[in-house]
Amino acid sequence: MRNFRDLLESDEISVFDGAMGTMLYEKGIYINRSYDELNLTNPDLVREVHQEYVRAGADIIETNTFGATAHKLQQYGLEGSLRLINVAAARIAREAAGERVFVAGAVGPLGLRIEPYGPTSFDEAKEMFKEQVSALLDGGVDLFILETFSDISEIRQAIRAVKELCDLPIIAQMTILPDGNTSFGTTPEVFTTRLDEWKADVVGVNCSVGPATLLSAIEKMRGVTEKKLSVQPNAGLPRDVQGRQFYMCSPEYMAKFARRFIQAGAKFIGGCCGTTPAHIKLISDAVRAASPRKQRVVIKESEAKHIDELTPADIKVIAPEERSRWSRKITFGEFVTSVEVLPPKGCDAAKTLDSIRLLKEAGVDAVNVPDGPRAQTRMGAQATAVLVEREIGIEAVLHYCCRDRNLLGMMSDLLGAAALGIHNLLLITGDPPKMGPYPDATAVFDIDSIGLTNMVNKLNHGLDLGNNPIGKPTSFCIGVGVNPGALNLDEEIKRFEWKVEAGAQYAITQPVFDTEQLCEFLRRIEHVRIPIVAGIWPLVSFRNAEFLHNEVPGVRVTPSIMERMRIASEKGKEAARDEGLKIARELLTDVRDQIQGVQVSAPFGNVRYALEVFEALEDFGSRKEADAVASD
Repeated sequence: MRNFRDLLESDEISVFDGAMGTMLYEKGIYINRSYDELNLTNPDLVREVHQEYVRAGADIIETNTFGATAHKLQQYGLEGSLRLINVAAARIAREAAGERVFVAGAVGPLGLRIEPYGPTSFDEAKEMFKEQVSALLDGGVDLFILETFSDISEIRQAIRAVKELCDLPIIAQMTILPDGNTSFGTTPEVFTTRLDEWKADVVGVNCSVGPATLLSAIEKMRGVTEKKLSVQPNAGLPRDVQGRQFYMCSPEYMAKFARRFIQAGAKFIGGCCGTTPAHIKLISDAVRAASPRKQRVVIKESEAKHIDELTPADIKVIAPEERSRWSRKITFGEFVTSVEVLPPKGCDAAKTLDSIRLLKEAGVDAVNVPDGPRAQTRMGAQATAVLVEREIGIEAVLHYCCRDRNLLGMMSDLLGAAALGIHNLLLITGDPPKMGPYPDATAVFDIDSIGLTNMVNKLNHGLDLGNNPIGKPTSFCIGVGVNPGALNLDEEIKRFEWKVEAGAQYAITQPVFDTEQLCEFLRRIEHVRIPIVAGIWPLVSFRNAEFLHNEVPGVRVTPSIMERMRIASEKGKEAARDEGLKIARELLTDVRDQIQGVQVSAPFGNVRYALEVFEALEDFGSRKEADAVASD
């Protein structure tokens, strides 16, 4: 089993379990009992809850010891059993965790006031924490999680207690009220700075409120620390229904916020009061989709820098300018044009192919074929791309995502694509099935787009993942996706750097509606600049703008554009369409000198509408004739 510090040093995003008390209550244990005592009196029940969270996808489970300190146990006459309760809790969790899952020793507040607000001194508090920490250590925990603290002076004593007994990692989590501060009035910026100074390994927030308030806290915390962040929200605020407390946030809602937590910079995500294995399952799915963690394929730095040395001596790597017309233009700095056209919904591609003929006649360089866009069911992108190239004679840029295939399936697909004559790829992680019409479909996500870029680069050098020769190398032009409007732009740039290091030749952006945002992004990636193709989406209505802004990850429609579309839509469909086209042309004109190409989306399959955007390019008509001469 890995050491937890290895996880801390990686860029993986990990999932915590959810509420223990909520689950025990649902299983018939009423709140007048000591839930910590169940470690001794009903260990099978506690183990069952742990196992449910492990099956749901938790990477870390917490011991059932939140209230297992002397003062809290004293209320039940159990203070003499403190050590037995904590040791048993750690061992039960370890049995449930197996080899894959880490066990965190859970330590909560003492339940009394310490100086200067009460009679208990700092040192006395530290000794009380040490009693529990010592027992959890004997039980075999991998790390400690200090959670649901309101008083930063108290959590400091808990940190001191752990550090005096061991060097295991510490996750230190405060709890806040709906106003965003602790009950003592401490802001997220202040307690984050203090926890960082006191050498907590991870700084976080949990409990008390739902995900929306904790998201705001995480965003503030990110600005004052380089430490990794953790977040475990309640399933909203509880409602009293006929004397019982119900938490109202659905698993789907919590999963949506999990993606937002990731974008805000959180690396450890789980649940607190009111969350169940159902919540953790969807949170795990969302985390796995947004940032696949397991079996990530990464070429070692030495391999990335010296991959040519690994290439078999009898293999001739195809030069980028020889891989395709698209690749040649990218390599020589020529401006490229493409239109994104969805694969057909059924097995009859005639209508889709007819529309693509218009693109070839107009002189568009390539057709971008999305791979299961928005996790919908359509004809396979690879089959569509082959039909496009064979039937129409225009090059395809095949989007290939990590969602639906394991490593072997990807390898087979890519070798097959090469054999069928596909040369241009756009490698993306892909939308999780939850976003589509089949939410129960599984998502594989063995690797993400970075790992996939590594894989394709190796294939281009005649190697499989294990550095075994494959014979004739593939000749893919490797493109990747990038989001200039990412909420966590630092993380996006870091991932972009890795993609470039892995072998990316060009990148296509998410639809751009904020040109200042794009220019700022381009400025920040100048040190790893590869050709950037800007995504342009001609809006057709105010509703279309709202959908893109609110429901398509990574797309931000500016307030001014939103207002223009609102006003135009009130005048009718044609006015809205004309305004959307005008906006798209303006955007393309504004960024033309900063980019090396444009990908225009065809809303609802209307390629004629997409072609009208290219009128903003003064040389677009003449480029067709030049390309024809070059091909001759």
